[in-house]
Amino acid sequence: MSPEKENIQLVQDVATPCNAPAAIANAFCTIGKTKASLSLAKMIILGILAGAYISFGAQLATMATYDTAKYVGDGIAKVLFGSVFSVGLMLVVIAGAELFTGNNLIVVGTLNKNITVEKLLNSWFWVYIANFVGSLLVVWLMYLAKLWTTGNFAVGARALAIANGKVNITWGAAIARGILCNWLVCLAVWMAVAAKDVPGKILGIYFPIMAFVASGFEHSIANMYFIPMGILLKNNISVVEAAGLTGKLDKLNISGLLFNNLLPVTIGNIIGGAFFVATLYWYVYLRENK
Repeated sequence: MSPEKENIQLVQDVATPCNAPAAIANAFCTIGKTKASLSLAKMIILGILAGAYISFGAQLATMATYDTAKYVGDGIAKVLFGSVFSVGLMLVVIAGAELFTGNNLIVVGTLNKNITVEKLLNSWFWVYIANFVGSLLVVWLMYLAKLWTTGNFAVGARALAIANGKVNITWGAAIARGILCNWLVCLAVWMAVAAKDVPGKILGIYFPIMAFVASGFEHSIANMYFIPMGILLKNNISVVEAAGLTGKLDKLNISGLLFNNLLPVTIGNIIGGAFFVATLYWYVYLRENK
């Protein structure tokens, strides 16, 4: 490129408030290749951090809204729940971590022949496991912190009710909610890449994440925090009584976590992110070039 053209490109880059969709699609080829090529140790460390970061958002949402509905109504309480939860993905994207649901966008690079299917699946597998470890780490720390006793066990009751609700939805509903969730999560990551500064990335992340959480969609990694926390709290009689769930927690166990929720929700998340965002945008912006 000539110096004149380089100067013109520099002016255009500075003047343009955000990256265009086609540029974002191209960027994900490079981003995905970098993610899929991480060493196993780095992949696991960054995956653990991402699981912890999403769990920070989940616990904050529980703590911030345990008594909100009775003052402002269910709708506003859900918006507040989603608003504070969004800090989790902000930490993942801006601080840097590897999140399974966001990494569904690596499919862009795979379809574009920049990343092998083997590397894609290897990344997904280890990041998913590491996300689970990071989530359980925060569950354990939050349980030890005993903040669930706040409000005469009202915070624990809220956490227990959330977990119990998640293991009692049908497979069809779980898959559908998983699709809708990661469609929005991957759009949040897509928009964060579109932004050229930190405030822009925060705004790009906030609205889709607030929307998915307030709508009641299902996120597999967030549920790695919500449901195990409920499993721990179901053994505390004071929490169970405060939640009014005595005799109604039959499905809140390891089987309920894995088979009633994580399996169908993960399937839905992959469809929502890998197909509705990664595949469709690859088709529109990159397929002709190939």
